Amino acid sequence: MKDATIQNNKNPTLLDTFTPFIQSWFSGAIKWLIAAVLAGQWMFGIYILFRFTMPWLLGDLDESQFTSMIRGYENGEVFNNGVLLLHIIPVMLISLSATFQLVPFIRNRFPKFHRWNGRLFLAVGFFGAISGLYMTWGMGSRLSELGAIGVTINGILIPIFVYYALRTAVKRNFSLHRRFAVHTFILINGVWSLRLYLMAWFMVNPGGLGNTRLIDGPADIAISFASYLLPMAVAELAFWAERRRSSLATFVGAIGVTLLALLTTYGVYAASTMMWIPRISAAF
Repeated sequence: MKDATIQNNKNPTLLDTFTPFIQSWFSGAIKWLIAAVLAGQWMFGIYILFRFTMPWLLGDLDESQFTSMIRGYENGEVFNNGVLLLHIIPVMLISLSATFQLVPFIRNRFPKFHRWNGRLFLAVGFFGAISGLYMTWGMGSRLSELGAIGVTINGILIPIFVYYALRTAVKRNFSLHRRFAVHTFILINGVWSLRLYLMAWFMVNPGGLGNTRLIDGPADIAISFASYLLPMAVAELAFWAERRRSSLATFVGAIGVTLLALLTTYGVYAASTMMWIPRISAAF
């Protein structure tokens, strides 16, 4: 009976006959997602370059560049303007470089670059989280307390995950480090994802159903949490699929990653056409 049970468990399922295709699909979906993130990150970085960094370097920075922000640059203000610029300008650097941390070829072929690029990313992300929390609750860069809860929790989680990403790397527990590093990447880019999801929502929902001008409507709040919880959940689904190594798990993982890649691609398109490209054009 025991031998028969083992034999039955080894019988191939319908999914097992498509294992090579499912594995290729899973791998391809991950590459598509990384490519979409890379494109969106570079577009965001170029936006920051022309909208904020170049005027700052040329000494032309004033309140006019920050009209789209809740609480932006104020002429004559020293400390808060310094916090704001230290929050924004370094983001340009990690937007142009951090996605390379996700590329296995670069990790394996250029380990020194991977280490130093990772340290830069974690340092900028850590101080960006602290400055972001100060801007939200110290400088009043929020439209409502309810609408700020999602991004606040995002900011609180960043230092925690930065710590564990560093700790697992130092202890050379690279399997666990990879998981913490991916989640840290998602959290640090939470406000970037928020822009993607919000613009995608506005593109399919021009009337703004569920949104309010104080960003505290049901859709606003759901998106503020989904901007990091959704990709973190999909990342864990992908890690689970990798560990299980079964056709079913890989199939489920491929579906999850594909859906996130679709959402990210559409969000990059929406944010680029509705926010970043028009503002880059206005800088000239």
